[in-house]
Amino acid sequence: MELLDSRRLTGPNVLTDAPAAIIDVAAGGDEIEPLIEAWREQVRRILDAVGWTGAKLHERRVAGGVSLGFEAPEDALYAATDVNDWAYDAARRVLDGERSPPVAEAGRALTDTIARESNARLVALAAAARERELPVLMDDDALSVGYGCRSRTWPVDDLPVPDRVDWGALDDIPVGLVTGTNGKTTTVRLVAAMVRQAGLHVGLSSTDQIAVDDDVLDHGDYSGPGGARAVLRDPRVDVAVLETARGGLLRRGAGTTRADAAVITNIAADHLDDYGVTDLEALADIKWLVTRPLGDNGVAILNAEDPRLVERATGFGGEIAWFALDPAAPARAAEQAGAACFWYVEDGWVVREEHGEQFRIAEVAGIPVALGGAARHNVANSLAAAGLAHALGIPDSAIGVALTATASSANPGRCNLFLVSGVNVLVDFAHNPHGVTALRPVVEHYGTGQRILVLGQAGDRGDDTIRELAIAAWGFRPDRIVLKEMGHYARGRAPGEVAGILRDAFISAGATPANITHVDEELDAVRAAIELASPGDLVIALVHEDVDAVVRLVSELAAAS
Repeated sequence: MELLDSRRLTGPNVLTDAPAAIIDVAAGGDEIEPLIEAWREQVRRILDAVGWTGAKLHERRVAGGVSLGFEAPEDALYAATDVNDWAYDAARRVLDGERSPPVAEAGRALTDTIARESNARLVALAAAARERELPVLMDDDALSVGYGCRSRTWPVDDLPVPDRVDWGALDDIPVGLVTGTNGKTTTVRLVAAMVRQAGLHVGLSSTDQIAVDDDVLDHGDYSGPGGARAVLRDPRVDVAVLETARGGLLRRGAGTTRADAAVITNIAADHLDDYGVTDLEALADIKWLVTRPLGDNGVAILNAEDPRLVERATGFGGEIAWFALDPAAPARAAEQAGAACFWYVEDGWVVREEHGEQFRIAEVAGIPVALGGAARHNVANSLAAAGLAHALGIPDSAIGVALTATASSANPGRCNLFLVSGVNVLVDFAHNPHGVTALRPVVEHYGTGQRILVLGQAGDRGDDTIRELAIAAWGFRPDRIVLKEMGHYARGRAPGEVAGILRDAFISAGATPANITHVDEELDAVRAAIELASPGDLVIALVHEDVDAVVRLVSELAAAS
């Protein structure tokens, strides 16, 4: 039995919709029930001692362990983790045959900790906002009421009393969430373009950046609650589009308690074995958390060709919009779970069907990110984006213009195709078997000559998962393979270790050892692959570590040639 993590949950999360403290414990199957029983006894003792008698307890059984937590005041979540740590330690002592430890002294110390963290003004202001049905965001430094251009933010140590707030100036704005295994960032970017085409100011958070219109506030992975707060607090924002990744949902919960619509693009194997998520069913449950902020009035835009989403949609209380490349799939899904509208491709057009009437939105051949239809996964992402934009109130005309006017270069690192001295260079972020397999139609379309593959993987994946990536990439039938190191994502792996696993998997699949090259840096690996290519060849550069630098390099080479 091992304590893996102890943390705060600030938004709707794996345990509850309320703020909470949670611990993750690795435990054998015969240890879990005794641990839960002992923890429940000890956490009740310490909760009573600190005055949190009515706190609701929760447990989440997962493969290889259990998560244990309780709902706690939003202004004392750090102290709540201390309370949970004490309860776990006390439970372990009991399980080891010791008597329950005295609680009085610990209760006094933790009560002092709670008092130091508590903020009565914060609680009062948040309560007053919720009485008026206004959304509230808080973190260590600030509290905000309302969203975007209808919001106001104050430092937590200088909060007004409710009577001094201009409540009439505060309100919601349309908020859309995007999650799924693959296609999230592309979908977010397309929706942002649609919002701007409608003449509105859009705030965007993603794995690449946070931005308001063309103003990039910061580069980096902002697909968690921090990125969401930055967008939702910006007074320029009319509409917010928030990429919501699995990691943030597990670590902190959703970044907002209220949203108008949410997309789930697909469910596929990636990041398994993190936080007890060991299979696709568990992963689907985590992704489904984005429907919690929708309540009964929001719209879930779901992939009709994903059976796990169809299954979960049967219990959803809001409206559902289905999207699929197969025009028959949305209707099949609707038979099981209902629908508000359908999005699909028919006769080469993106089509919305609503109340039995069809609306042609854009011709697939004219959508740049779809590469003339060869990038079928980006056709699906276009459908998802159109569905979300429609749910956020964006008119069809703006959706159609944005789809056909958004250049592939506006979606850097996602299915970008360049011509360098007669060599096609495909740059993409695909990093799991599902994403790699989705690129096969593009490779088949453009890979008429030799195919040179650039591939690496982060070190936090298991050996079998790394091998599965190689097998998926072998489906490209590459003639040459350039394996790259990913030093920033080694995650404890020795140099060459991941590349060695990939190399062995390729050789087992049929690759010739002499045709496999190993390069230390991602940028150098892409250069090496292009140097190996001749006019008519295709370089498949799957890049993850320094996407912007690779895109700049290939763009410069293309321009120079």
